Amino acid sequence: MHYLNKMKFCSDCGGNISYRIPGDDNRERAICDDCGHIHYRNPLVVVGCVPERNGKVLLCKRAIEPRYGCWTVPAGFMELGETVAGGAARETLEEALATVELGHLFALVDVVDAGQVHLFYTGKLVSDYGVGEETLETALFSEDEIPWDDIAFQSGKFALEKYFEDRGKNRGVHVHELRRSHS
Repeated sequence: MHYLNKMKFCSDCGGNISYRIPGDDNRERAICDDCGHIHYRNPLVVVGCVPERNGKVLLCKRAIEPRYGCWTVPAGFMELGETVAGGAARETLEEALATVELGHLFALVDVVDAGQVHLFYTGKLVSDYGVGEETLETALFSEDEIPWDDIAFQSGKFALEKYFEDRGKNRGVHVHELRRSHS
């Protein structure tokens, strides 16, 4: 759990938290010293899509940290009560004011050190687009126009690379693992 902020207090009773392996488990958990509640912490899911129109993809320039001012595919944290696909469509609408017809899931990136899993769909841009609250600018890019050195996140760069590699064909789900090097 070195990569996540550790809990200090129980969300059930407010007691102090200790980290230890419960008797019926095989990994360290956050356990309340007072009420004994075990707090399981699991990865967060980030969902997004690569919206395409006439061979160009829609990117958003970030108006928030991290990576303010860098370009990204529309993506963000999945919300409770929505499907993965629904979250990807919602994030596209929020960030780029765009409606998409989602295609297939084509990229999965384990961002191990951040405790996240990123899932990307293909998407057909079926509306105009604009600038949402978390976005400075939106634009359509062909593969050779993409500002590759200014892509905000490695997971988004991987998704874009695989999107263009597939050229719209459903070649399954590309899986990638990102870890910080610990040298």
